[in-house]
Amino acid sequence: YFQMLYCEVMTMKTSKPLSLLLSLLTALAVLSGSIAAPLLCRPFYYAHIDALGLVEYTGLTREQITEAFDQMMDYCLGQRPNFAAGVLPFSASGASHFADVRGLFLLDLWVLVLSLAGLVVLFFWCRRKKARPHCFLGRGPGFWAASALGAIFLVVGGLAALDFDRAFVVFHALFFPGKENWLFNWWEDPVILILPQEFFRNCAVLVLTLLLTWCAVLIGADLWAASIRKKRREEVSRQGGCSGCPGCQG
Repeated sequence: YFQMLYCEVMTMKTSKPLSLLLSLLTALAVLSGSIAAPLLCRPFYYAHIDALGLVEYTGLTREQITEAFDQMMDYCLGQRPNFAAGVLPFSASGASHFADVRGLFLLDLWVLVLSLAGLVVLFFWCRRKKARPHCFLGRGPGFWAASALGAIFLVVGGLAALDFDRAFVVFHALFFPGKENWLFNWWEDPVILILPQEFFRNCAVLVLTLLLTWCAVLIGADLWAASIRKKRREEVSRQGGCSGCPGCQG
């Protein structure tokens, strides 16, 4: 059975554009999924309330901090129409920054959904058309997506680790160009008190850890698949090929 399956796969037509598209969609899914983790996992923030001493630092109760964070995230994730932060007041400038943040968060979630949907559609399209992605240098699209993404973010993570304060400023300059509404005054926008820089640093660490883990999984899976293909080729070759498959004859 496995010999017949191998022969069927090897006689499928390969496509370079398909391989490039799969690499792109895989990279987008891994990147957007890693970013989505701290956005969707609220217990990750809750664990910081005691760890960072936010109750003592802000003078708020744990329940008030949780309520403020939940309402803020509900708005940023499109689950409520207007910005709110529990008992905490906010300025028009502060609210406008969270409107910008809302746009970025929703963009990330849409990229995640569409990239995963695209991968599913291409999977069934390949099955129907009997096509498979071209293996550049013997490696599949997952390998190249993970290698490129991993290399880029190892460099980015390394630079950020050297000076996170500078990286924090550069990040905001890139994603909020020409705006200064992310520079909060705590007396006008006390919501910044429940969002210390240490929390953002830990979010970055979580994103980088998840991203590199997925990259390692994809690279490992590709190397394992390559070894399986090699063993199948050797097995088919020893048995003289498969008379039913043109690609194996002789």
